[in-house]
Amino acid sequence: MVSATRLLMVGVAAFACAATSALAQSDYPNRPVRLIVPSSPGGGTDILTRRITPAFEKRLGQNVVVDNRPGAGSIIGNDIVAHAKPDGYTLLMGISTLAILPATRKKLPYNALTDLAPITQTVAAPNILVVHPSLPVTTVKQLIAFAKKHPNQLDYASAGPGTNPHLVMALFLNMTHTQMVHIPYKGLGPALVDLMTGRVVVASGTMLSSLRHVTSGRLRGLATTGLKRSSALPDLPTVDEAGVKGFDATQWYGLYAPGGTPKAIVDKINRAMVGALRAESAKFAKDGADAVGNSPEEFARIMQSETVKWGKIVKMAGLKPR
Repeated sequence: MVSATRLLMVGVAAFACAATSALAQSDYPNRPVRLIVPSSPGGGTDILTRRITPAFEKRLGQNVVVDNRPGAGSIIGNDIVAHAKPDGYTLLMGISTLAILPATRKKLPYNALTDLAPITQTVAAPNILVVHPSLPVTTVKQLIAFAKKHPNQLDYASAGPGTNPHLVMALFLNMTHTQMVHIPYKGLGPALVDLMTGRVVVASGTMLSSLRHVTSGRLRGLATTGLKRSSALPDLPTVDEAGVKGFDATQWYGLYAPGGTPKAIVDKINRAMVGALRAESAKFAKDGADAVGNSPEEFARIMQSETVKWGKIVKMAGLKPR
């Protein structure tokens, strides 16, 4: 039989633990927060993160240290956060690739739907189908015709196997019955560098990382990948308008904490990031991106539906998990 003294000691310990946890949550954040970017500098995720961080810091009331951890199509950075201590001091600026990877990888070191806690979707934007200016095409129809005349002679760049830029191109090739050679990189930043030098000639670049290169003329934009035209490139047709009917593939970004992070902390981070997005929405609009800023519950539902959607697209594109 357990003594009354023993029961009292257990109760006191439990109360102390709960009190300590509650104090830690109410005191959050009392030291700098680490924000993991699972891609290389210069890509859309990196640009978004560094643009929103000052406004986010101001509302969170603490310094935020951006930490680029590229590799394995964002898996390395995702995994760091999925297995971090769930105390709100390690966050992830995730990419829509999170919803793609379960369909393209046989095994992942984490489960995005359980090991990561959605905080808020940050921005969403179409990609831009871009080519090097030396390629003798100025429209989507011309690109399709050129690719059919020269099967597997065009190289297209991506941010890595199974990433959004890869899957958007895979879907494009599947729907247009064309063949190109996939050249994966450790992030879209280095991929675009090689695209601008002509080492590769085609890519589906994210709006945040590619827009400035299109407007400067260093890359030629052929179309955007959503169903509606981008306000940042109103004269550029969508891939759907250009003849590939039903084509619709966009890139989105979102903030996550490790799974199991207390709701009070998640909600506090959500309020800070949503406030930052509202303050910076006009700047993102100029870049062709829409600031979102939804609730953790809404973002969780989007994650689930996007995982189903991209699973179907992967099958449609004929890609096998590796």
